[in-house]
Amino acid sequence: MDLQTRKIEFIQEFLKLQSEEVISQFEKLLKRNSKEAVNPMSDQELNSRVTKSEEDFKNGRYKTSAELLAKYK
Repeated sequence: MDLQTRKIEFIQEFLKLQSEEVISQFEKLLKRNSKEAVNPMSDQELNSRVTKSEEDFKNGRYKTSAELLAKYK
């Protein structure tokens, strides 16, 4: 079973929950895991990514928002 299918099945089961306490536990778990997953960039890494992005834009290596929206419709 792929990750996308697992997520969908999880959400379907989650929507069936009636216990406010269980939902609160899931919220706490999600918040705790979200905080752990955040790994801020260093200033050097941020500047490097900005420089690369500017170079990509100048060289035409980008997609417009319309192109991105069309891809995911």
